[in-house]
Amino acid sequence: MMDLFLWQYIAIGLVFIWSGFVRSGLGFGGAVLALPFLLLIHNDPLVYLPVIAIHLLIFSSWIAIKGHRQSKKQAKLDPDSGQSNIDWAYLKKSLGIMIVPKLIGVFGLLTLPSNLITGIIFGIVIFFAISYILDKPFKSNNKWLDNVFLMMGGYVSGTSLIGAPLIVAVYATHVARHQLRDTLFVLWFILVMIKMVSFLIAGIDLQLIHQIWLLPCAFTGHLLGQKFHNHIQAQDSKVFFRVLGFALLVICIIGLYMNFIA
Repeated sequence: MMDLFLWQYIAIGLVFIWSGFVRSGLGFGGAVLALPFLLLIHNDPLVYLPVIAIHLLIFSSWIAIKGHRQSKKQAKLDPDSGQSNIDWAYLKKSLGIMIVPKLIGVFGLLTLPSNLITGIIFGIVIFFAISYILDKPFKSNNKWLDNVFLMMGGYVSGTSLIGAPLIVAVYATHVARHQLRDTLFVLWFILVMIKMVSFLIAGIDLQLIHQIWLLPCAFTGHLLGQKFHNHIQAQDSKVFFRVLGFALLVICIIGLYMNFIA
């Protein structure tokens, strides 16, 4: 990072606490809901993206492993209720659909107008979000439509970090809500690993020195987000999907603003 004022460093730390909270609480949105604020402090996305990517690798693997251990422990105590915290079947299926568009996006083999693709994706996700808020979640019975959404999400996640909302909207209709967050974390880990390889190939500074103070900030937010996640998981499915819907809607509004107005 460039030399900044003290207030800028403090503001960046607070935003990473917020990022950790969102990531842990919902399982997605840590990057999309943090980047707009970070860019207002210092307008250079390539400074922040490697830091966010490393945080995601650390916390996604930690949460997924922790959840796996808890599910195994529960299975020993009650074999009838024991169930994996990760939907491996759908994860494998969806990865097979997303991997090629992801690689195309990462290596820039297909260049499409970014604002057009972003507008289409956020428009679709707003539809999903409103359906969740109104307690009438949209469930596609058309596997080809789901595949198109996943491929679009994979492609955009390769070119940037805004593909998550569309992927989450599809996953939420196919993965049980108690498995949703941890399944998404495994998916993010795989997708971000591919992104990290592109950073290394391009010779982008990974800002490793700043992990010393930003990682504890993200960890603080992570702990707060975990408490929030436990709270919404204890609620009924209507509350869970309504929270999910509002989160998606806020992300889309911020994303559209940054893409077309800011």
